[in-house]
Amino acid sequence: MYRYTPTQDWFSHNIASWTALFPLIQSKRPRVLEVGSWEGRSAVFLLNSICKNGGEIVCIDHFDLLQTVAGQERYSKINQNLALTGQKYRILPQFSVPALMEVLSEETADDTMLDGELVWRLARKGAIIIFDDYHWDKEPEDSMHHPKRGIDAFLTLHQGEYERLTDESDYQVVLRKLTDMRIGFLLGTKVEDGVINEAMEYGINVALTVDSAYVMGAADKCKLEQILVGHGDRVTLRFLDLPHDGLAKEMGPVWAKLDMFDILPVERVLYLDADVLVRKSISALRDTDLNGRNVAAVPDVGHPMGHDGIERRPYFSAGVILIDLAGARVNICALKQLGKSMKNAKYCDQDALNAHFANDWVSLDLKWNAQGLGTYARHSSDDRKGLCLETMADPHVVHFTGPVHPTLVEILNPYVQPPTAKPWGYIGSPGHPYQEEWWVSLRKTAWKEVKSSDEWNNIVEDQKKAAIDVATCNFIRAVDKMSI
Repeated sequence: MYRYTPTQDWFSHNIASWTALFPLIQSKRPRVLEVGSWEGRSAVFLLNSICKNGGEIVCIDHFDLLQTVAGQERYSKINQNLALTGQKYRILPQFSVPALMEVLSEETADDTMLDGELVWRLARKGAIIIFDDYHWDKEPEDSMHHPKRGIDAFLTLHQGEYERLTDESDYQVVLRKLTDMRIGFLLGTKVEDGVINEAMEYGINVALTVDSAYVMGAADKCKLEQILVGHGDRVTLRFLDLPHDGLAKEMGPVWAKLDMFDILPVERVLYLDADVLVRKSISALRDTDLNGRNVAAVPDVGHPMGHDGIERRPYFSAGVILIDLAGARVNICALKQLGKSMKNAKYCDQDALNAHFANDWVSLDLKWNAQGLGTYARHSSDDRKGLCLETMADPHVVHFTGPVHPTLVEILNPYVQPPTAKPWGYIGSPGHPYQEEWWVSLRKTAWKEVKSSDEWNNIVEDQKKAAIDVATCNFIRAVDKMSI
C-alpha cells in the first residue's frame, strides 16, 4: 500500500496533461530524471505508465539531508512507494547540484555553461572571471561542442550581473562580477548544532501582514525595496493584495493574518508580526519538526492559559507562527467561519487562531517570541509559573507587545508599570531592555534618519496631545455624571 500524506498531493491534477505528452516519447524503455520527488507520487505514476514495460527513474530530493525526522520519514515513504511499482528506480538524497553532478560524471558529460555557473556562484562581488576559447577554430561556432554556445547561454542568464571587460571579437570573455556571492545549494551533510549549515543559504519563506500603524516596524513598500538593493540574488520579495472578499476587508486589517493562509504561494511559512526584533538566526526555528501538526507557536506570556471569556487551555501568541500551509488549508473554510463568528473577540485573530488550532500546535521555546520584557514578564502569576522565563534572557526574537500609542489610562495604570508600547510610539517602550537595540537595527535600514525627522516628531506630538485630550474629555464626562 502506497504511503502518501493526504494533504500534500501537489501532483494528481497534472496527470491528464502529462498523459497527453506520452505519444511524444519515442523510447520504449525511457529513462526518467526527476528533480524534486517528495513522497514519490509523480515518480510512481511515471513508473506505472511510461516505464511499465521497462525503463527506469532517477529521483533527486534532499530530504533535509536525512538530518530531520520529517526528512527521514519522506525518504522512507518514497522508498516504499517506488519499490511497490516493481520497476527500476534510484533515489539520490542530495541537493540538486551535487546530485546532478554525480549523474553527469557517470555520463562523462562536459558543459561550459555548467562550469561557468558553478564558478559564478563561488565568486565574490568584484571577482574577475575569464572564459577562454570563445572563438575556438577547431569546431563551428554553432556546434553544440563549441565553448561559445555555453558562454553565450551563461551571459544571457546572468545579464545585468556583470560588467563585460572585453569586446565581442576577442578570443576570451572577461567579466567583472557585480553581485554578491551566492552558493544556493548544499554539497554535503555538514551539520552544526543539529541544523543544516545556514551558510549554504537553505531558504525560508517569511510573511508579514502590515497596516499603516506598523509601517515603522516593517517599513513601507518603497523602503523595503530600497533595503533589498544589492541582495536581489539572495532575497525574493513579493507584495500580495488581500482578497476583496477576505476577512480583513470585512472586519478590519487585524484579520489579514487569517486571509494569508489562502493567498501565500508556498507550502510552509514563518509568520512574523511587524513589531518584532529578530536578533539571531532563525534557521533552527525554520527547521522545527511539527510532528504532524499544522502550526508551531510560543505560549502567550501574558495569558499562558488564555484570558477571561474563552475556554481555559494552553494559549499561544500569534506574533510568531511557523505554519504548514498545505495541511492548514484543508480546513481553511472552517477557520474563516470561526473568524467571522469571533469578530468581537478580545484579541481578535489571536483568539480565533487559538480556537481553531487548539489541539493542532507545537509549543516553542520562549526565546522565539520573547514577550513582556521589562514589563509584565517580571511579575509572577500562577499560570506563568509553568513557563521557563529564563530562556528570554538572551532571546532570538523580541516581541514588543502593547499598542503603538497607549492611552493615558494605560500609562497611568499603577498595576502595569511601565506600560507596554512600541519603540516608535509617543512614549517609546519604557523599561524595555531591547528598545535601544531596536533603534540601532532601524538605523541600518532606509528608515535610519526617521528619529530626527520633523515628520516623525510631529506625529509623536500629535499622538501625545490626542491621548491627553481623550483622557481629559473622559474625565470631564465622568465628573459630570457624578454631579447629576
